[in-house]
Amino acid sequence: MLAAIVSLAGCATYTDLPLDTGAGAAGVSQLTAPTSVMPLPALSTHRFDPADGLDVTEVAMLAVANSPDLRLKRDELGIARAQAFAAGLLPDPQLGLSGDFPRRSGAGLVTGYSLGLSEDISALLTRSSRRAAARSQASQVNLDLLWAEWQTVAQARLLFDQVVNLHAQQARLAREQEALATVSGYIHAALQAGNLTYDSASAGLNAEADVHKRLADTAIALHQAQSDLHRLLGLAPTARLDLVGAPYASQPTPAQVQTALDDLPRRRPDLLALQAGYQSQQARLRSAILAQFPALNIGFNTARDTSAVYTNGLDIGITLPLFDRNRGNIAIERATRQQLHDDYTARLLDTRSDMQRISRDLATLDDQLATLAAHAQQLDQARASAERAWQAGTLDWPTYLAIRGNALGADLDLLSTRQQRAMQSIALEALLGNTDLVSAPPASTQASTP
Repeated sequence: MLAAIVSLAGCATYTDLPLDTGAGAAGVSQLTAPTSVMPLPALSTHRFDPADGLDVTEVAMLAVANSPDLRLKRDELGIARAQAFAAGLLPDPQLGLSGDFPRRSGAGLVTGYSLGLSEDISALLTRSSRRAAARSQASQVNLDLLWAEWQTVAQARLLFDQVVNLHAQQARLAREQEALATVSGYIHAALQAGNLTYDSASAGLNAEADVHKRLADTAIALHQAQSDLHRLLGLAPTARLDLVGAPYASQPTPAQVQTALDDLPRRRPDLLALQAGYQSQQARLRSAILAQFPALNIGFNTARDTSAVYTNGLDIGITLPLFDRNRGNIAIERATRQQLHDDYTARLLDTRSDMQRISRDLATLDDQLATLAAHAQQLDQARASAERAWQAGTLDWPTYLAIRGNALGADLDLLSTRQQRAMQSIALEALLGNTDLVSAPPASTQASTP
């Protein structure tokens, strides 16, 4: 009884945990980004100062520290560690106490009792396997968290680039809309005066409507990107977010790509997590095989009957392995191990294939960017020349609008291709799994806009 009272003194107590409102942080000033929790050297060595706006690295730091999805991943890690702790605990012994009370008093009759203490020996035999499986499981969850943090960094960089690029598209379309206002005024005045038919004016009217539609589409895309970025950072939808600086840019050399690929299974967290999960399953299979042997329960007891006769005894309980023998669980664990084995092989193959594809895509996009940049520059010069001719009255408005439309299309194509190139570059770096292996060109070359 004394042992029971002492053990109860160390029991856990309940505390209430109210649900949150889910409103998000009202501003960046309410968020923190400690460098000690950053998963990459590029983030842990960067100075965090949101007072002058957030650059792409500061946005990634905030995402790692405050992403709601990463909070859930960290909660999963807490559960896995608790499970590993539980797997290492020894089973509690069982204490049994009973009494026999004579229904009538008589000479030599006393109150009888029985006191026994027993322990499940089979649980002790499988304890090491269960602990190994739980530790490997906790390691897998920890590596999955690290991989999720790396993916969050990539997502933050991508959303930063999308927001900056869409702002650049908006600015370009706004300039075009302002330039077309003069032509539109001329066209509407000519229509009212009867000097121009609607058939003849359709090209000018369509040009204005097309720019207006593109501006609306760009605004919608920008709203989505900003909303995604706010959620990634744990910010309220109405929180102010000032982005400064150039988007993230990287250009790994073929040698760096090959080096990262060769070292992939020993470095990338998701592959290491799969390896840890496989080791955990190996331990579960060993535990299931050990569990096929008879379950053994051993106990000791002492007793006194109503005649005051004292006895000491030994209790042994054993399960007879006649029908089950844990064969079902063994088959399940073996099949699960095979699935994890094949999953790891497939993940490696997919990674190598995706990396080769993205490397080829980047080479194509680099060539396309060079061509588009030269083409856009030529059309911008033609537009400037046409604008001077239009203002001087030596160029008709349909030709002027056609030249402007071609120049606008080239500028928007260039911006779109730059964003596509940045997306593929960030995706390749995420596949390589090590940002320290890539070298970035001057960011200003990626951030320049027509």
